[in-house]
Amino acid sequence: MFESIGWLEILVLLLAGLFILGPERLPSAAAWIGKSIRKVREFATGARDQLRNEMGPEFDELRKPLENLRELRSFDPKRMVTQHLFNDEPANGSKPNGYTPPPPAPPATQTPPPLNPGEKPPFDPDAT
Repeated sequence: MFESIGWLEILVLLLAGLFILGPERLPSAAAWIGKSIRKVREFATGARDQLRNEMGPEFDELRKPLENLRELRSFDPKRMVTQHLFNDEPANGSKPNGYTPPPPAPPATQTPPPLNPGEKPPFDPDAT
């Protein structure tokens, strides 16, 4: 529920509460919020238990589609498209977008032998 709230956001909320409510009313307001959240959790747990008792085994069948929906929550379309386009390569070596990598470069030609001491390097007037 509060997965996306970090410590910085909590600190900002506490500071805002301190300025709005003042230091004398902030502890009682925090206690009231804690009690309210606890009550809501108890109501939700009680409702779930009551549904489970009344529905029996059908409750688990009802939960399966809800679990599938929960998995869709973590769906990242950007990651899926990137994975589809760049990571999944078919057997023929081409990518799904039709890109075929170029063949490997031929091995480099032999390097010229090193220069002897006092020997001038070759000069190419077009290269300068």
